[in-house]
Amino acid sequence: MNIHNESAAVHHHVHRDDIGAKMGMWLFLFTELLLFGGLFLVYAVYRYQHTEQFHLAAMELNTGIGTLNTVILLTSSLTVALSIAALQKGNKFLSILMLSLTLVFAFMFMINKYFEWSAKFSHGIYPGSDELLSLPNGQILFFGLYYVMTGLHGLHVLIGIIILSTILVMIIKNKITFDNYAKLENSGLYWHLVDLIWIFLFPLFYLIQ
Repeated sequence: MNIHNESAAVHHHVHRDDIGAKMGMWLFLFTELLLFGGLFLVYAVYRYQHTEQFHLAAMELNTGIGTLNTVILLTSSLTVALSIAALQKGNKFLSILMLSLTLVFAFMFMINKYFEWSAKFSHGIYPGSDELLSLPNGQILFFGLYYVMTGLHGLHVLIGIIILSTILVMIIKNKITFDNYAKLENSGLYWHLVDLIWIFLFPLFYLIQ
């Protein structure tokens, strides 16, 4: 009887820790939304003040790459969700496969972003460049916000890659299993936030042409 009670207490303790971890993750995600929400507000104010210049500057961006990256991130959101669902059903192999695909998509996103930024740099459009500073104020503001907001998002993608890679290793080593998947679930929530932020960034910068 005592053993049964002790087992139940341990189970209850683990369950409560999982809830606490999830609450902590939601709180963290809320602060991230506040951060990007503030940047979106700044963007809205400057776009209202320099509508025409924002349109002209946006024409310098590659809509094709932006669209491809949107598809990549949306697909990665699906694969991370499938990874969680597979592990919940005890299918470790499928979970590992889906999480690995998520990481492949994340790297694809960063590679595309590298080539996109490289193209801008080769045209002399980067923070502090003579080429950029010779443009009207509205276009300088557009590219300033573009680099800050997509750069900050890119940093979040890199952090996501580190987190998901760590989780992948833990699943392989059976440290995360079908009855102990809170860490995978929380990392999935973080990745969904990364995707959600991009869904807002994409039309703001690429679709105002």
